[in-house]
Amino acid sequence: MSAPAVVELAGVRVTYDGATVLDVPALEVYQGEILAVVGPNGSGKSTLLRVVGLLERPAEGAIRFRGLPADARHSLAERRQMATVFQHPLLADMTVAENVTLGLRFRGRPDANGARVERWLERLGIAPLARQRARTLSGGQAQRVALARALVLEPEVLLLDEPFSGLDAPSRAELLPDVATILRRDRVTTMLVTHDRGEAQALGDRVAVLMGGRIAQLDETARVFNSPISETVARFIGVETLVSGRVIARESGVIVVDVGGRTLEVAAPADTGQAVRIGLRPEDVTLLLADDIAPRSSARNQLPGIIVRITPATPAVRVIVDVGFPLVAAVTARSAAELGLAEGGRVVAAFKASAAHVVGPG
Repeated sequence: MSAPAVVELAGVRVTYDGATVLDVPALEVYQGEILAVVGPNGSGKSTLLRVVGLLERPAEGAIRFRGLPADARHSLAERRQMATVFQHPLLADMTVAENVTLGLRFRGRPDANGARVERWLERLGIAPLARQRARTLSGGQAQRVALARALVLEPEVLLLDEPFSGLDAPSRAELLPDVATILRRDRVTTMLVTHDRGEAQALGDRVAVLMGGRIAQLDETARVFNSPISETVARFIGVETLVSGRVIARESGVIVVDVGGRTLEVAAPADTGQAVRIGLRPEDVTLLLADDIAPRSSARNQLPGIIVRITPATPAVRVIVDVGFPLVAAVTARSAAELGLAEGGRVVAAFKASAAHVVGPG
């Protein structure tokens, strides 16, 4: 990144009762970027957010804010340059407008009742609710108020702690793109922690995958999701089909991999003769009936197989197809019904060369 680091961690380790729960040799949050931290429950995401927010002092290591040493015990000025939005909005029993002004009032800002508040009420789409009591709001409306209360401060760093996980699906679907637009347009330096990989993909400029208190992979969002560094990371980010093979040819950025007698074309670098692990997400697989004429498409891989299991799920039906190896596909319930998918049925599983990935070092 060419932008300067706003927050830097070096050799940070957090312990609880003698057990290490967070071990981060180095991490930077750059000016204007959105860094998404993803990981399963208990991976240390919230602990990392508290350390970055100067709310928790690590057992070891150093934290720098704008290049200067910072410490949770003596950094009130630095903490006042940050704002946090939690999973639950934590609103006071007052009006929407009064809630949005709270942070400004606590910090003695003279513009607590000025145009800035009105502007953020408008930008978060809650201006019509300005005089409404907070206790009457829906979950999505309440979270918009919490976001406006944080953003009206124009913080140096915005910390988002699972801000969408408490919302129903429609509210989340409405709020997520609005937040993405605001953060990118204003270039708000942001750290988001979430267990939801879709949120990380939608918001993150970079993604850090946290496993067992350690960063397993940190890179640009597309690289993390397209080139997971290990099987552990691959499975967490949604790769369900993982198979071993050997590269038998390569041409123009595409390798041909033999997997138990089946050949796959994969848009990835590897040497002829190299053993590789290939990963594929269910949503990247299209199912066709075996008797249908395959349409002209960019799907270089079309593998005939037999359905061995169908599992209803949300938002898609999970289908396992035996194509010489177990391949997992995700289709909508409507598509499954229209195709008449049933266990024992013959289908063709199709996917693009760019959809398959080489996982880890091979």
